[in-house]
Amino acid sequence: MKRYIFSMLSYFILILFILPQNAYAMHIMEGYLPFGWCGLWTALMLPFLFLGMRSIQRTVQERPSVKMLLGLAGAFAFVLSALKIPSVTGSCSHMTGVGLGTILFGPMAMSVLGCIVLIFQALLLAHGGLTTLGANTFSMAVVGPLVAYGIYRLLQRAGAPLWASVFLAAALGDLLTYITTSVQLALAYPESVGGVTASLVKFAGIFAVTQIPLAVSEGLLTVLVFNFLTAHSRQELQELSVLRKEGQS
Repeated sequence: MKRYIFSMLSYFILILFILPQNAYAMHIMEGYLPFGWCGLWTALMLPFLFLGMRSIQRTVQERPSVKMLLGLAGAFAFVLSALKIPSVTGSCSHMTGVGLGTILFGPMAMSVLGCIVLIFQALLLAHGGLTTLGANTFSMAVVGPLVAYGIYRLLQRAGAPLWASVFLAAALGDLLTYITTSVQLALAYPESVGGVTASLVKFAGIFAVTQIPLAVSEGLLTVLVFNFLTAHSRQELQELSVLRKEGQS
């Protein structure tokens, strides 16, 4: 039902306005990456953004009733990725929120929603940056959704329970986002001794302490929201082929 989706959307937006704004973030901050790496990650991200725009346009044209769900998926990612939890060495970790939108609309659509989320966070919350937008989008809105989608489809084809597929898709998509970010940082700043590998171990280790429980938390929260949508927006989920229609095997 649209009113239930609107209520959840309003709730997520309300949470955003009461969040603290003065924390450092795991999104790679403005000016941290060398210009060459910024250009490379932007170039790698752009094809996915183009495909995502086409995917969203096709979905909205074929199923206008799911526009509210599309907004909900974006708001869910916006709020969860803005909830910053203090980590070690003065840094912070956070959830990504991309699993829900990926399950509903696919990984290409989530690349666009994730990019929009990152732009608004960079402009409004000083969370991430515009020069590092390509790198942050590639890790959170390209790799994360692709992993989440692959896990979800694989488990569903294997006959796993729906809740388990949603949980693992969201949790592993979250973890792979941070592994990708660690790789990006390691490539840009290799250690003098040990090179990229030593740098990767350092960056990944900084966030591992908080990110693993956060990934589990994101998986559980995504399951709760998905169950809510299943109860109140079954028709929309059936139109998106997320749920089988009555009478289908």
